[in-house]
Amino acid sequence: MRYANGIVAIAEDHIITVDDIRREIGPLVPEIQKQSRSEKEFNEKLEALQEDVVQNLIDRVLIIKDFHSDEKRQVPASYVDNAVSETIITQFDGDRSKYLAYLRSRGISQKDYRKEQEDDMIYGYMRQQKAKSASTISPVKIEAFYAENKDRFYQEDSVQLRLIQVTRAAGDSDDVLRNKANTIVSELAAGADFGDVARKYSQDSRKGKGGDWGWQRRSDLRKEFSDVIFNLEKGQRSEPLIMPEGAFIFFAEDRKHAGILPLDEVRPDIEKALVQQGSRQATERWLEKLRRNAYVKHF
Repeated sequence: MRYANGIVAIAEDHIITVDDIRREIGPLVPEIQKQSRSEKEFNEKLEALQEDVVQNLIDRVLIIKDFHSDEKRQVPASYVDNAVSETIITQFDGDRSKYLAYLRSRGISQKDYRKEQEDDMIYGYMRQQKAKSASTISPVKIEAFYAENKDRFYQEDSVQLRLIQVTRAAGDSDDVLRNKANTIVSELAAGADFGDVARKYSQDSRKGKGGDWGWQRRSDLRKEFSDVIFNLEKGQRSEPLIMPEGAFIFFAEDRKHAGILPLDEVRPDIEKALVQQGSRQATERWLEKLRRNAYVKHF
């Protein structure tokens, strides 16, 4: 911490102290240590985190002030009572003496702690309201984003794959292996469900799931496999593929062919991305306005 002691910043009439910063940073330090490959990198990450924490604490003060600028906005006392009671239950095992000891360790009163809880509620409410203000995205905006970013929605060839594997036993020739696989194929040809047959015969790790390997892209698979699998259409199965390690029978439960995904399929993802983008922009504009009109001093 570059601040030896005392005050880090003043925002309006609120003093932000070194202890405030340490309390926020403390739980995050182990993760930064884990991510850092050198002491220099650790110090750089820690410095950047400190800057972010200071700014966030300043913004918190300004947001709470903005809430109180409208006299009609109030937090009911019962909400704060419930929050404190919940904290005592969840963080202090319902033991009020532990809760009071915690307050003493921080040098704050119960009134101070209630104020912290109230401020937490206000901060969360105000940010949520600002995010909601950007939650409506017009169809025209979605369509424009799709038209301008079609390359983002390219879909590689993929298949929802099931397979049955018959492992080659010691001494098995290709013909012996093929005969084993053909016995299985005869059951499938007679109308047996592929998943049921996989559970009965397959010797791979997904046997218990009916040979279900989920969605696989062409690039995820060995060429020997993909050359067979991607010649299948939805609902088709392959003939046995004989390989050095065993025989494989593939089933294409569903298929997606390479190409740009249609707008209707990606509309929800685009809308979600635009809402998040709009929320970030609206929040940043709001914070910039609060910062311009506030008294803030850094030490």
